[in-house]
Amino acid sequence: MDLQINDVEPLIMHIDLNSCYAIIEQQANRLIRYKPVGVAAYDSPGGFIIASSYEAKRLGIKLMRVREARDICNDIIILTPDPEKYFDAHRRFKEVLERYTDEVTPKSIDEFQIDFRGSTAVRSGVSLTNIGNRIKRDIRESLGEYVTVNIGIAPNRFLAKIAAGMDKPDGLDVIQGSDIWNLYGQLELTDLPGINYRFEARLNAAGIFTPLQFLEAPMVKLKKEVFKSVLGYYWFLRLRGYEVDAQRFGMKSFGNDYAVGNKTDDREEVKRLLMKLCEKTGRRLRKHDYQAHGVFLGLGFEDSTWWGKGKRTKALMYATQDIYLHLLHLLRLVSFPARVTHINIAVYDIEPATPIQLGLFDGNRLDTKSLARATDKLNDKYGEFTVVPALMANMQDVIIKRVPFGSVRDL
Repeated sequence: MDLQINDVEPLIMHIDLNSCYAIIEQQANRLIRYKPVGVAAYDSPGGFIIASSYEAKRLGIKLMRVREARDICNDIIILTPDPEKYFDAHRRFKEVLERYTDEVTPKSIDEFQIDFRGSTAVRSGVSLTNIGNRIKRDIRESLGEYVTVNIGIAPNRFLAKIAAGMDKPDGLDVIQGSDIWNLYGQLELTDLPGINYRFEARLNAAGIFTPLQFLEAPMVKLKKEVFKSVLGYYWFLRLRGYEVDAQRFGMKSFGNDYAVGNKTDDREEVKRLLMKLCEKTGRRLRKHDYQAHGVFLGLGFEDSTWWGKGKRTKALMYATQDIYLHLLHLLRLVSFPARVTHINIAVYDIEPATPIQLGLFDGNRLDTKSLARATDKLNDKYGEFTVVPALMANMQDVIIKRVPFGSVRDL
């Protein structure tokens, strides 16, 4: 299959907030601007830095332990995440973009993709580069003068994301179809969005070691030999600037992970932690008006072993208590080889929560569903976890709200 490079006008924009969490903290506090700052899940020496300011990055401080960062710069300012602050910035960010078009897709808390095909802003004769500069100005006005973004413009989402990473911080780059050959000649395979080390090894095994070789590979080779699926065809199109990533997939599951701060082999303590994870998961399930047929429990242990098991339920799960009871059944199946260090739960096989018609003598399923909805309304009005099951008493500082990576569907 001989397919030419897509030379249409670049009308897809990728935009991301530079050093998101760190720069938002610097915007909020003038005293830490122009200084090395790291945002870490925990500020203890073993805590992991999830975002660093550009001042810290220039020193070589990126994703690493706090102790490692202090070895590089003893004066680095370490902060723990403030999720509500970042959520507010995400909403403001989105509101700015929606002034220009309604085709705005959040990709994570700090990045968006915008489709300007058919936008009246472009039809009025204004170039997308000018619009990008206006967006930069509007974001500074909305989020603060210290906040900067990177913008990439290209024929498809894949190339736009590459463009957005080219001149950080505060860059704006455009990739046209005619730029593709030169661009790929300057990149490594793992510089391409979506190509991790596992995919790189797969490409290498097929004799593909550079993005240019990837581009030149026949479609049949990619589909039949490298990826052994339709994924090879998608890559063939994607590399040439054709859009294959615009589809929006529906939700398939809801879940929560928790790294246990105080490692424990006390089964009752694990049950308490499970209850709070169930409440967080149940709230998300109900917020999106879904119910679930499947539940999963995963446990990590101090000896580096892992246990995980799922089960499909006959009755649909909606209330927190429904999820919790099924997880307790799974918990009874596992023997603890060591202290628990990690808990993962999920509900899956979901479907819209349609009204249930019950018979006169059908028991109390309607009661639990109504109670869950009433409790959610109270917590929406008076604050998260205002009304909780008794098992969650005094757990305000346990399994606290964290910043989501990837999905922002709950914002």
